Amino acid sequence: MQKKVFQLLADNTSGVLSRISGLFSRRGYNIESITAGVTADPRYSRITIVASGDDEILEQIEKQVGKLVDVRDIKELKPDESVYRELVLIKVKVTTAEQRQDIISIKDLFRAKIIDVATESLMIEMTGTQSKIEAFLGMLENYEILELARTGIAGLGRGTKNVTIL
Repeated sequence: MQKKVFQLLADNTSGVLSRISGLFSRRGYNIESITAGVTADPRYSRITIVASGDDEILEQIEKQVGKLVDVRDIKELKPDESVYRELVLIKVKVTTAEQRQDIISIKDLFRAKIIDVATESLMIEMTGTQSKIEAFLGMLENYEILELARTGIAGLGRGTKNVTIL
C-alpha cells in the first residue's frame, strides 16, 4: 500500500465534494484526507485528496475522478515537486507551572503558536508536514491531549511549470 496526493480543480458548485467522495465510497477506495477551498477564481475549488492503495487502485482513482463532469483538472502532487502543509489545533491539559513551561519549550522547538491560554489548558496551533506534526504529537505523548483537530493536507506544485489556468 502506498499513498498519493491528488490535486483537483473542480467547479465551485453545491454537491461537487459529495459527488467526488461518493465515487470513492461506491468503488471502495479509501480517502486518507481531503481538503477543499475556493481558488483565486471563485468559479473553481481546489481539492486535495490523499488516497492509499496499490498502483492499480491509485491509477483507477485518478482516471475515475478525472471523468467526473465537475472536475476540470486532476494531477498527482509528487513529494519532490510539491509543497504539502497541514494545520493542527491541540488543546493540552496543564495542571502545574512546570507542565506549562515544558509544553511551551516543546512548542518553541517546532515553531508552533499558543493561541489560547486557560487556567488548566493551552491551545496550540501548528502548520507543517505530516511528519513534523506526528513528531510534535509524539513529544506531547506524556501530556493529556484534551482535544485535537487536523485539517488534512493542502498542497501545491512547486514553480510555474504545472500551473493549470482555466
